[in-house]
Amino acid sequence: MRERCPVAHSDFLGWSLFRQEDLIRVLADTNTSQFMAIPNGLDPPIHNHYREALDPNFDRETLRLVEPLIRGIAKELMVLVPSLGDLEFISSFVTPFSMKSLCIWLGWPLVQWESLEGWVQGSQHAAFKKDPIAGKTLADFFSKKVKANLDKHRSEPDRVPDATDALLDTEVDGVRLNDDQIVSVLRNWTAGHGTMAGGLSILVQHLAQDNLLQDRLRNNFLLIPMAIEEILRSDGPLVANPRTTTRNVTIQGRSIPKGEHVTMMWMAANRDSRVFEDPTTVKLERNTESSLVWGQGVHLCQGAPLARLEMRIALEELLIKTKRFELADEEIGHRDVYPSNGYSSLVLRLR
Repeated sequence: MRERCPVAHSDFLGWSLFRQEDLIRVLADTNTSQFMAIPNGLDPPIHNHYREALDPNFDRETLRLVEPLIRGIAKELMVLVPSLGDLEFISSFVTPFSMKSLCIWLGWPLVQWESLEGWVQGSQHAAFKKDPIAGKTLADFFSKKVKANLDKHRSEPDRVPDATDALLDTEVDGVRLNDDQIVSVLRNWTAGHGTMAGGLSILVQHLAQDNLLQDRLRNNFLLIPMAIEEILRSDGPLVANPRTTTRNVTIQGRSIPKGEHVTMMWMAANRDSRVFEDPTTVKLERNTESSLVWGQGVHLCQGAPLARLEMRIALEELLIKTKRFELADEEIGHRDVYPSNGYSSLVLRLR
């Protein structure tokens, strides 16, 4: 599609963009498209105000404080992993690790991780089936969960501060976020954790098939961040994101009217040979600065520092726990529902 039809139209996806140069153009031109969520769907200058107010939740000091708590979750889950044999790794580790890490960062009860995961999966299926009734039901469910936790935090002012407390204290242009705005922020962050889980599943699946790279990482944990960036560039956790044109625009000779649905095909752009030589091959030392795994420009993924931290911790603990892990016989794993590209199931053989 990058070569034959780089701007394609379909009823399901609207206008799909496949070349990296076109995705970057849309990302950079905030006067052309929008994606409604806080802060992603806001354009400068107001986007900058929200971004600056929310960024401290992902700064180095905040992540330093939460790292041992997230590692504790990984270690606890690994204790339950058998030393030998086959294991369905998504349900046993990836999913609970992702959602429990979100709960502990937000200061929510860990028992809520399953309801958050149910919301993530349900939202993906509703979006794929274009089911507005299911989408509305899920949105109401999520809003009630968030507001109940906000009320609980307000009733316990002496608790150890966490990300939820930070949101309750967040001001933009001198005005505190209201509950509906916090729901929008957390909807974005929770969906992001679903994408993080998808990315982690891809990393584990790739390493299970690449013993040489697995051994390199096991012998040198400093290489893990490079592996995360390059593996996910070649096989990303998110196929695409939607946006909406705010004016008429022409891309690759195709005229796209105002108000049209545009689909940003991240995975295609990250395999664009105009940008990445031999793009389907994982090369650990590759320069990934042009990768769009985390987006680019003002809409760079806000939660990327936390996602990278969680992926690194999970891989470290898996490598510590095992001498080798590989795919079970004839196992290739089952991909998740679009727009996710992670694995819904993956059976590993642990050694």
